[in-house]
Amino acid sequence: MKRVHHELVAWQQAMLLVRQVYELTAGFPADERFGLVAQMRRAAVSIPSNIAEGAARQSKREFAQFLIVARGSLSELDTQFRIAQDLVFCPPQSELEMQIDRLFSLLGGLLKSQRESERT
Repeated sequence: MKRVHHELVAWQQAMLLVRQVYELTAGFPADERFGLVAQMRRAAVSIPSNIAEGAARQSKREFAQFLIVARGSLSELDTQFRIAQDLVFCPPQSELEMQIDRLFSLLGGLLKSQRESERT
């Protein structure tokens, strides 16, 4: 069964980001399994989860609030990714960086449209 959020490009791209983060963190040191790996995976999973929950809400204002939370999780993931690079757990991942940037843009646009339609 199709859900409303399945049609959102932001949700689709967030789902792709989750897969990328899981693939990347699979190669991290074993002693980071309960540290950075868990944090990055949790932040990544939070993004499409909040988009989906917001899309299921009754008002545009509620949806916008969940988009803000998703964007916060994306910022958290961006920071954790940079920490992982600084600690040399992974090489620079231009594809993952591009996906994070793409998702920031998509969330920003979706948030803007929700706020504008709320005013009308």
